Amino acid sequence: MADSMVASFWGPVTSTTELCEENYAHSSYIAEFYNTISNVPCVLLALIGLVNAFRQGFEKRFSVLHISNMILAIGSMIFHATLQHVSVFLHTWFNITYGRVMRQVLVQHLVHGKNLSLQQSDETPMVWEILLYMYVLYSPDWHYRSTMPTFLFLYGAAFAAVHFFARFQVVFKVHYIGLCLLCIPRMYKYYIQTKDVAAKRLAKLWVLSLTLGTLCWLVDRIFCKKLSLWYVNPQGHAWWHILMGLNSYYANTFLMFCRAQQRGWEPRITHLLGFLPYVKVQKPEKRE
Repeated sequence: MADSMVASFWGPVTSTTELCEENYAHSSYIAEFYNTISNVPCVLLALIGLVNAFRQGFEKRFSVLHISNMILAIGSMIFHATLQHVSVFLHTWFNITYGRVMRQVLVQHLVHGKNLSLQQSDETPMVWEILLYMYVLYSPDWHYRSTMPTFLFLYGAAFAAVHFFARFQVVFKVHYIGLCLLCIPRMYKYYIQTKDVAAKRLAKLWVLSLTLGTLCWLVDRIFCKKLSLWYVNPQGHAWWHILMGLNSYYANTFLMFCRAQQRGWEPRITHLLGFLPYVKVQKPEKRE
């Protein structure tokens, strides 16, 4: 919300999406303060998961999954801190990710004086991340190993390009929800196949954090005008960030447990500092 009279370091807000938080209320360098800092726990949780995936020797897909969570959180921080249309960030991002062909498309677009939106640094990685979840969930039973990652990569690239030009709003949300729904049947299959009580608790925490996070997001969007009149803004979108960071961590940990079971690694759920669950495996000794 553009209510604050504090001078903005980034200039006027040019994003097509704003949340129910007063802009530049706490700092001239951060547009939405709570929506920005609420991504920090998400980065830390993803970092803990990444370290554990390395230490336990899981496949690279799980490391990439945790890294994608970090990238999404950092992209969200950049967007909420600036609320700007800026060309440099996504130009660099696509240059690294999709190479020369996509770079040429973006350069041609920039030559005509159009800017990219840092809003995409929040939204596009969300789609890439859910596509990665689809790969992790369905790849163990997929017989043609190269077709799924190839298709998902091309799909993600195509969406990024189309979303770059069209700047979807409602369509983006419907599309993202649809992709999430495609993941639920396989997660449920893993849940009913898992007998470990602690692992099942992780799946329940995943559902609980998703439900509470969605509720916070909806309340923040639907009742923003009323909430802005309260003495203290409950910052529903910031809670959405925190709960979705936990949601991703619980999902990743549960999937790592299921994968360890598939490989016969005798996994068990233990806790960091007595409260944060993670997977510890006991791999069978190699026969010489």
